[in-house]
Amino acid sequence: MSIAKLCSIRSQWFPPTPSSTEEDLSSQEGKVFIVTGGNAGVGYELCKILYATGALIYMASRSKEKAESAIESIVSLTPAPNTSGKLKFLHLDLNDLESVKQAANSFSKEESKLDILWNNAGTGANMVEPGAKTAQGLDAMIGMHCVATLLFTELLVSQLQASTRSENPGSTRVVWTSSYLAEGASPINGISFEHLQNGISDRTTNYAASKAGTWILGREFANRHGNKGILSVIQNPGNLKAGSYAGTPALAMWLINPLLHPPKFGAYTQLYAGLSPEVSLDHNGAYVIPWGRIRPDNDCPRQDIIKAMTSTEQGGLGYGKLFWDWCEEQCKLFIL
Repeated sequence: MSIAKLCSIRSQWFPPTPSSTEEDLSSQEGKVFIVTGGNAGVGYELCKILYATGALIYMASRSKEKAESAIESIVSLTPAPNTSGKLKFLHLDLNDLESVKQAANSFSKEESKLDILWNNAGTGANMVEPGAKTAQGLDAMIGMHCVATLLFTELLVSQLQASTRSENPGSTRVVWTSSYLAEGASPINGISFEHLQNGISDRTTNYAASKAGTWILGREFANRHGNKGILSVIQNPGNLKAGSYAGTPALAMWLINPLLHPPKFGAYTQLYAGLSPEVSLDHNGAYVIPWGRIRPDNDCPRQDIIKAMTSTEQGGLGYGKLFWDWCEEQCKLFIL
């Protein structure tokens, strides 16, 4: 194992004190946020923190029952926060592109602007069977983490752009959720185009490829929409006691568990990526590591992924455009 990879493991598995917490937040009254997967884990903790800031938060979830229960839990906290914040349920199932389109349409009917979209929802490496498919027949991991997430984001660009007209530059953001495994277990160049449709048989590698794909799409979104004033940030929330490890064998969990942190720490990484003034338009496409630090590309041990997502004009492989175009082809019927 290279020294660079060892340093990366140490930096992300044993991070310093969080740089953005609930104590650092100013009022977000008048802001409109979406948190996908907000009813549990990191998303729930993030919604709980944001609610106290006075923002209007749409908790996007595939289960109305679970989302409404989560909202009730946050609103009835003891002691209850003194806030003008509001939480609303938005039905979103990343396993079905029709649901994704309907979710974007439902939001657009209610709101003319969107200040921050946290693309937090996803599923763990061991939570779906190898070969599992989405409603449209895509590999479940690539389908949910990449194709559906890109579709939802693209359908909300006009609302994001509307926010940029009234806010400070760089305050309108899309936050994409990657994982340490994107660099720790993904194939060469992050994704394998020959396996996109049907996935990779090894669950961990397949999950890692989908998270590398998320990283690539987040960087490409910055390239395509940065001139509109929308800031795109990719983040690894950290190693957490959350749903991503569901289904992991008991012995492996016994070894991993001492290294895991409460979900709230992942929310701190998300807060930094979404709200920290340290992240500006100069950092468009940045990669944030736990618990809120921008990592320069030259510090990444997976330089093959960095080269892959770099445009051919800049000497890279141009995977950003290639993968974006592939994803758009899969969901073109839902973009119209």
